[in-house]
Amino acid sequence: MSNLPPCPQCSSAYTYEDREVLLCPECGFEWTSGDSGEIGGAVEKKVVKDANGTPLVDGDTVTVIKDLKVKGSSFVVKVGTKVKNIRLVEGDHDIDCRIEGAGAMKLKSEFVKKS
Repeated sequence: MSNLPPCPQCSSAYTYEDREVLLCPECGFEWTSGDSGEIGGAVEKKVVKDANGTPLVDGDTVTVIKDLKVKGSSFVVKVGTKVKNIRLVEGDHDIDCRIEGAGAMKLKSEFVKKS
């Protein structure tokens, strides 16, 4: 049996360790364990903000605020295009999404606003 502590967020007993981070598969909470076995602070995640400074989360709907040329194509994502169900990812382009008529794309958060 595991001697890992339960999740501090949802009290799930199914926590597991990935390198130095403890993870909860039920609620997705991540935290580190201190030397004495006590629970440390939560792992900091990058906060992604839109053009107006509003924080974005997975599943949000955003609106494009500038015409965006699609690399390697003559297609342009027009101003006002609504993008539903975004997914936040690490990297330069921090939004992963699917745009109607264009397919899967990565966008920069500075070119969208939360709807």
